[in-house]
Amino acid sequence: MQIRTFEMKDQESVVKLWHACNLIVPWNDPYKDIQRKLQVGPDLFIVGEIAGDVIATVMGGYDGHRGWINYLAVAPAHQRKGYGRRLVAFVESRIKQKGCPKINLQVRQTNTDVIKFYEAIGYKNDNLVSLGKRLESDI
Repeated sequence: MQIRTFEMKDQESVVKLWHACNLIVPWNDPYKDIQRKLQVGPDLFIVGEIAGDVIATVMGGYDGHRGWINYLAVAPAHQRKGYGRRLVAFVESRIKQKGCPKINLQVRQTNTDVIKFYEAIGYKNDNLVSLGKRLESDI
């Protein structure tokens, strides 16, 4: 798998991948999320490709206090081959280079396989309550 920064030519493949990985929810428009990311820290929007096909993504962020990981996806046919680990390590390195001391991420409680994946690569439950407030509706 080749790892590189997202390019606009990847957009349709990325959205299709996110759908295949069940990352799309009705209240988040993936096209708007991509446009937002391209405005802030586009160097942290990473794709993995094999033979020119996008098979994995990760969207990192750093706000000056904490780093974030979003939209980690590996095509179902390519899961359990180490690609997710490689993408996370890659984006962690880029975030760390920016001076970030800690990375956070959110996983739905029902997604136990993904929680186990993150725990296996060193992430721990911080025993926090995640709160959110929508400032713009994507619907």
